[in-house]
Amino acid sequence: MEENQISLDDLEKGVNNPAFTSLIHLLYLSRLWRVTLPRKALQPASKAKRFCKAHAKTLRRVVLGLLGVAYLCYFIAACWLNFQRALALVVMNAVVVFFICWSLFKKHCGAKVLLLLSPVWKCLQKSWPWLKWLLWVALLAGLITWLVLDNSRNPEQLISLAGFCFLVLFLFACSKHHSAVSWRAVFWGLGLEFLFGLFILRTTPGVQAFQWLGDQVQVFLSYTTAGSSFVFGNTLIEEVFAFQTLPIVVFFSCVMSVLYYLGVMQWLIVKISWLLQVSMGTTSTETLSVAGNIFVGQTEAPLLIRPYLADMTRSEIHAVMAGGFSTIAGSVMGAYISFGIDAASLIAASVMAAPCALAMSKLVYPEVEESKFKGKANIRLSRGEEQNILEAASNGAAASVGLVANIAANLIAFLAVLEFINAALGWFGEMVDVEGLSFQVICSYVLMPVAFLMGADWADSPLVAELLGIKIFLNEFVAYQQLATYKNNRLSGLEEWNGSQKQWISERAESIATFALCGFANFSSIGIILGALASLVPQRKGDFASIVLRALLTGICVSMLNACLAGLLHVPTEVGDCVTFLSTVNFNSTSYTMYICCKQLFASSVLENGTLSFTGAWADLAESTLCLTQCCGHYNHTSCAGTA
Repeated sequence: MEENQISLDDLEKGVNNPAFTSLIHLLYLSRLWRVTLPRKALQPASKAKRFCKAHAKTLRRVVLGLLGVAYLCYFIAACWLNFQRALALVVMNAVVVFFICWSLFKKHCGAKVLLLLSPVWKCLQKSWPWLKWLLWVALLAGLITWLVLDNSRNPEQLISLAGFCFLVLFLFACSKHHSAVSWRAVFWGLGLEFLFGLFILRTTPGVQAFQWLGDQVQVFLSYTTAGSSFVFGNTLIEEVFAFQTLPIVVFFSCVMSVLYYLGVMQWLIVKISWLLQVSMGTTSTETLSVAGNIFVGQTEAPLLIRPYLADMTRSEIHAVMAGGFSTIAGSVMGAYISFGIDAASLIAASVMAAPCALAMSKLVYPEVEESKFKGKANIRLSRGEEQNILEAASNGAAASVGLVANIAANLIAFLAVLEFINAALGWFGEMVDVEGLSFQVICSYVLMPVAFLMGADWADSPLVAELLGIKIFLNEFVAYQQLATYKNNRLSGLEEWNGSQKQWISERAESIATFALCGFANFSSIGIILGALASLVPQRKGDFASIVLRALLTGICVSMLNACLAGLLHVPTEVGDCVTFLSTVNFNSTSYTMYICCKQLFASSVLENGTLSFTGAWADLAESTLCLTQCCGHYNHTSCAGTA
């Protein structure tokens, strides 16, 4: 060891120093060990990586196959344990399987089927000039016959049909180019709207499906409470509107962003737009935007077709605007549902508005230019720039902050302005001895004929007209709040009239108002949609400004057309056996059913010379007098004098 030590004398030897040579060997061996050992350890991982790259497709199929088998086992188990409970799962799977099979069929057999059917298609084309008129006449005759027979018990509902026809004729009178109207788009759009309405409002599967969907949306939105109660506390959520309703917008926006990242919303929009485009003959760009408005708002839907806006015709731009004015966004729909507005009606109104908006847009502003997108089958939809699902959820929640602030600011401003206008009108009215003059009163008189034509009873028309005026001149948020108040008053069993003031409207009028208010068509939305479109295509700002008022009128009328169909297809709710109900109900609180049954009991009671008797189902029943006494404790009637 001593012979290998380095001394000052040995430094002159340099690399020939024995101790220095030993140190070099040690360093080399340690480095070799550090390099070769990890390489040997990483060899299996490298081989596995190369194997995965070489067999990526096979491995992907194996993984998807295993996941498919696992889901199939889960699906079978769910159906086996409780088929009724798993019915919704069955329906969703059936829809997905149908579209998958349809895509495979088109890909592998579409061309062959078209070739086989080409002789039939040629024969149909030859006969089509006279055959189409025969079909239209048969459909029209069948529709009129069905409507007359269906509304024979409630002929007042035919007023809604008259209102529907009047609005279509009014929009035709406002058309930019009367001779260029595409009647195929108009009739197909109105036909699809009617079929959607008939399926949703009249058929048992449609009613059950949309009722179930509405219930699931309500349950889904109730999950917002978990987050908002943690942030704000239960007391604020229960008592303060802003903390009760606005967090729903945040939650819904977050979920929509995730669905866009996954491509679910794009898939839905493409399928709906394909149906509208094939049937109505509209271009792919305008159809995609209108279909997107079913789920998103008037500023988000144009983003779907952003690359194509610069080259779209004025008629197509009008369709994009009208679609935005005719529908509401899914995020604010959640807020309206939290008010107590029927979720199924809101969803139905959004679905029915899409074909109607496209049809009325082509009636008011027909196509007279050559579109660059005519006959173009597919438009590419982007899936966003997020890197993962967490980023998509975070971006969706962050994006909703501006919307929530906008809603809150608008509510503060519009309600304050409304109060100021009412105070000013009241002051001017007092100068000429007119008491109670307000914005709502003016709207109730001006728009009352429109409300009546939509199908509201004459007694309900002033209140429905008031809601329309608030929606058009302020916004639909305030109008839905007022409608929710009327609905809560009815469901609580309040008297219909409190002196000369009507406290609620009928169930049919509620349905009509729900559909009529479902749209962003108000004057405050003009600035919103102009700002959104101008930011996307600044060079077409002049075109947007010249079209927007026609689009606003179209959007207002589309919502009214939906309301007319809701009034025409409305099915009155059966109250049931009032004798059994009043004999068993607890009279400590009131309800709408109690109010109706008490009114029926009042109508069956006869007071003559101080003697009280009953007719109809209440005759000769021992409980009649007791039930009448209980009803008189909540409601006033002349028969109540006999129970004193």
